[in-house]
Amino acid sequence: MPASNTLASPRIAPAATRSDIGHRLAALAAAFAATAARHDRDNTFPHENIRQLHENGLIAHALPTELGGGGADLGEALHIVRSIARGEASTALVLALQYSIGSRLGLDTPGWPREIRQRIARDIVHHGALINALRVEPELGTPVRGGIPATVARPDSGGWRVSGSKIYSTAAPGLTWMLVFAHSAEDTPRIGYWLVHRDSPGISIVEDWDHLGMRASASHKVVFDEVFVPATHALELQAVGALPVADAHTARWAGVLIPAVYDGVARAARDWLAEFASTRVPGNLGRPLSTLPRFQETLGEIDALLLANERLFAGATDGSIALHQLGQLKYLVTTQAIAAVEKAVQVSGNPGLSRANPLERHYRDVLCSRIHAPQNDALLANAGSIAFSSWAAARHATT
Repeated sequence: MPASNTLASPRIAPAATRSDIGHRLAALAAAFAATAARHDRDNTFPHENIRQLHENGLIAHALPTELGGGGADLGEALHIVRSIARGEASTALVLALQYSIGSRLGLDTPGWPREIRQRIARDIVHHGALINALRVEPELGTPVRGGIPATVARPDSGGWRVSGSKIYSTAAPGLTWMLVFAHSAEDTPRIGYWLVHRDSPGISIVEDWDHLGMRASASHKVVFDEVFVPATHALELQAVGALPVADAHTARWAGVLIPAVYDGVARAARDWLAEFASTRVPGNLGRPLSTLPRFQETLGEIDALLLANERLFAGATDGSIALHQLGQLKYLVTTQAIAAVEKAVQVSGNPGLSRANPLERHYRDVLCSRIHAPQNDALLANAGSIAFSSWAAARHATT
């Protein structure tokens, strides 16, 4: 029986409920904002937020319709992620990663057996399962800069035994499926992903995430001790040193949705400032701070930065920004998001840095964009290298 006939979910139909989705997102963002300070203070994963997203059909919303999902395109996924980020940033980051992987499950991707993609999709649709790639290691750091992971998969009867540890594992306590980046212990080693289910014996989570911002992401260390993985769950394996498997789809989705999280944080900071300045009436002034030119100018500057971000996202979702330019998009969007929040902090004074107000949390969260891979130095160096190559090619063509 086709997967589309066997899967059912409370998904939001892409066309029929476009007007309704905005109301749902606003309600969810408000609910998540109400508990965001507690999760930030206690360093806890927002399981309840994930449950509500699932009940509203949003965990599976970027899955293709033939797999039971909502079939959201990149533009709609962007809108959802950014809206949720205005309520609670870590929840939005989890959703961005979920959409980046889930949206490709309907594609005939080399190295991804159809039955594996269908199984993951069923878990997402029916149970709100979360999936994420675990790549960063204590020794290696981020593989974005190259290198072979220390995590190893040893051949075993009917499959593999995976051992190693991963750090910065976003949503670790809530994941059902983990794509573990590792190398194989073979005569000719290969690297790739081993798909691990959370219930597999030998997995332990070390709750060591104690970060400046994005604290509710629960990006803990995950340790794998001889975890058995079926042979069919070894994905995208390739020889060490071979060119990476091309995955333009995930690159574009992640390249847009990760910056969207931080843009959403900046918009939440902007909204806080607008309300603060409109309702704060100092005794020596006798009228709201919003009547002062300094506050009006600052809000105008913030809105200009966010307008620039909006236009960049429009170019990324309609295809006018090329794949190789997404690094520059991340740099520009996040730099402008940080600048927007900093302006709100500066003009608000002490209230902006008080933990009694959400602006302080927004400031810490948005700063995390600077170290969120790929980092700015790598992005700009790559952009510069491409620019020099293009210049040389153009000069050669004219001589």
